[in-house]
Amino acid sequence: MRRILPSLVALQCFDAAARELSFTRAAEELNVTQSAVSRQIRLLEEFLGRALFHRIKQRLVLTEAGEAYARDIRDVLDKAEAATLALMAYSGTSGALNLAILPTFGSRWLVPRLGSFTTRYPEIQLNLLTRLKPFDFAKEEIDVAIHFGDTSWPGVEYHWLMGEETVPVCAPSLLEDHVLTGPADLAGFTLLQQTTRPQAWLDWFEAVGVQAQNTGKGPRFEQFYMVIQAALAGLGMAVLPLFLVQEELVSGRLVVAINHPVKSRNAYYLVYPKSKHDAYPIQVFRDWILGECELTPMSR
Repeated sequence: MRRILPSLVALQCFDAAARELSFTRAAEELNVTQSAVSRQIRLLEEFLGRALFHRIKQRLVLTEAGEAYARDIRDVLDKAEAATLALMAYSGTSGALNLAILPTFGSRWLVPRLGSFTTRYPEIQLNLLTRLKPFDFAKEEIDVAIHFGDTSWPGVEYHWLMGEETVPVCAPSLLEDHVLTGPADLAGFTLLQQTTRPQAWLDWFEAVGVQAQNTGKGPRFEQFYMVIQAALAGLGMAVLPLFLVQEELVSGRLVVAINHPVKSRNAYYLVYPKSKHDAYPIQVFRDWILGECELTPMSR
C-alpha cells in the first residue's frame, strides 16, 4: 500500500525552519537558498492542507499544528538518520548496539570497563542511553538493557550480573556532634531519598530490626549520583549500594555511619528481547559483561 508521505526534502526544510524559526537560517544550515526553503514549506503546507507557520511582524512562529508536527517529524528524522548511519558504517557480523543503562551504574561501574570491550570488538558501535523507568523494547530503539529489579519482565531473556549490599553513608562532618550507638540513631537524621527506590530506607531499617517512623521523608533525588553528591555536601544520611561509593569511602569523603550492610532483594540483570537471542552484537556483549561480572566480587 502506498504511504501518504510528503517529500523528504520538504520535511528536512520544515525541521530546520521549525528549529531556527527562520527560513534564512534554515537555508544556511541546509546549504540551499532561502527561496528553496520557502518553496518546500509552501508545498508541504499544501500537501497537509493547513498552515505550519504564522508570519507575525517579520517573525516566524509555529502554529499549534506546526509545533506538534515538528516534534513528531524530528523524532522520525532522528531515527532515520541513526538507522542510515548504522547501516553505512557496519555490516555482516558487526553492527550498532543500543544499550539502556542506569545512569550511576553506567558511569561508576560499566563505562570504566568498556575499553576492553571496544578493543576486543572494534566493529561494534556501542550506544549508551540512560533509562530510569521501565520501558517497552517494542516501542524504543533499544537492543539490550541493564535492569535492576526482579525477573518479572515479560518477553525478555535474563542474565544475572550481580547483587548488591546497601550501607548508610554520610559526610564525616555530619557525625562530628553525634555519637551513634546503633542503627536506630539514624532515624533522627535527614534521610536522603532516591526516587526510583522509595523503600530503600524502610528496607534497611527493617533488615537491621528497627521499626523506624517516616523513613520515606526527606529530600528526593532522581539518580544515585545526585544522592551521592547530596551526601558529600552534608545534606543528610544516604543508604547506597556499597559498590557505587567505593571511591568516596576510600578517599574518606564519605564514611559508613553504621557498618551493617544489607543485601538487596533485587539484583542487576542483562535483559533483551527473546527474539534477539541470536543477534551477534548482543551475544558478544553478553559474554563480555558476564565475564567482567565474574571478576567483580559482588553480593549474590
